[in-house]
Amino acid sequence: MDSLSADEIRRAVQTALAEDIGTGDVTTLATIPADASARALMVAREPLVVAGLSFAEAAFAECDSSVKCERLVADGQQVNKGETLLCLHGPARALLTAERVALNFVQRLSGVATLTRQFVEAVHGTRAQILDTRKTTPGWRRFEKCAVTCGGGRNHRFGLFDLVLIKDNHLAALRAELPNAIAAAVQRARALYPQLKIEVEADTLEQAHQAVEARADIILLDNMTLAQLREAVALVNGRAQTEASGGVNLQTVRAIAETGVDFISVGALTHSARAVDIALDFEL
Repeated sequence: MDSLSADEIRRAVQTALAEDIGTGDVTTLATIPADASARALMVAREPLVVAGLSFAEAAFAECDSSVKCERLVADGQQVNKGETLLCLHGPARALLTAERVALNFVQRLSGVATLTRQFVEAVHGTRAQILDTRKTTPGWRRFEKCAVTCGGGRNHRFGLFDLVLIKDNHLAALRAELPNAIAAAVQRARALYPQLKIEVEADTLEQAHQAVEARADIILLDNMTLAQLREAVALVNGRAQTEASGGVNLQTVRAIAETGVDFISVGALTHSARAVDIALDFEL
């Protein structure tokens, strides 16, 4: 996936600030003199993988362009508890008003990156690569998928337009087709979108065999046991790439990887990642 542009980061931050500030940050406006300045540090409160610093920088800049941000770490970097991510100096009002929006972006995206890194490390030494899914926060897909790459994972398709993925419900709608639903679906997809890769979801070994015979590029082995995954990998025998999915977690992912699949897709990377603990500490 292409990297995020400054414009799309700024638009996302502007929307978030408008939501949070509304008609004005009444507490800050009432209590902090307009000419007051401050220095603050964005600090990790737990070990984490960093992602989303550009959003924080944009949030402070939107509130006041004179805020100076010094980035002390890079996206994708593993940091320890207590390490400083950003050093900020500028108008106190701007720092206070942008604080929550900046933290929301960095905490959420660093959470995705941190969880992804845990999965990547769990399969280290195998051939399997960790993929994300489309189970993302509406409107945040590009951001969360970038965070996945910060954690060392790979992006699956971005949306419904960049990969043909024939799933169980597509096959159910084609159940009367001959010689079988998979063959019919792959043939039609290849004819209409010859430039795209075609992936087929297989719930059974028979479907995996049909997908190989139909010359699918990737076979999604869904909710199979470890024994079934090993048998499916042997059946495919390199004629297509294989992807395991369904119920993958940190306790099961290593054993899944050791079956020999090429990819493991993990919806939890984006739909269940916990926001990590990051604070903005004003220096006295």
